[in-house]
Amino acid sequence: MMTAICPGSFDPVTNGHLDIIERAAEIFGHVIVGVLKNPSKKSLFTVEERSALLQAAVSHLPNVEVDHFQGLLVDYAKRKGARVIIKGLRAISDFEYEFQMALTNKRQNPEIETMFMMTKNEYSFLSSSMVKELAYFGGDLTGLVPDQVIAALDRKVHTRGLSND
Repeated sequence: MMTAICPGSFDPVTNGHLDIIERAAEIFGHVIVGVLKNPSKKSLFTVEERSALLQAAVSHLPNVEVDHFQGLLVDYAKRKGARVIIKGLRAISDFEYEFQMALTNKRQNPEIETMFMMTKNEYSFLSSSMVKELAYFGGDLTGLVPDQVIAALDRKVHTRGLSND
């Protein structure tokens, strides 16, 4: 059974992320969704909150595990026994950055491959940053993120006083 990792910050998880995760779960026997804990980035949700939202969103996928990590992705992949890193692409601009990362990862560990998956057209514009901006200004998030993410964003926005009210 081959293990693959779908890494990301998932701040928050979107339906575009879920599209990639679900399709990866059809191809690989075991998929680890690795939530990156990056101390140099200011996230809206904690790594624990992001992991919990992801766990709820992928609970229907028995071969998907949610975990979090800090440090180099290839080191994490090796620790978890993964041979493939799955990266979702929305546009050509994503490819340039992800291609550089894939080459860097390959140099760090030649045994680990990177596989690119194009997201569905309906999610090609979707990003976590855009979702957060819509949430801040009271936009409609229906169909962009799982329902539990809409509720969590609503709580965060109102708790932090970030809404446009």
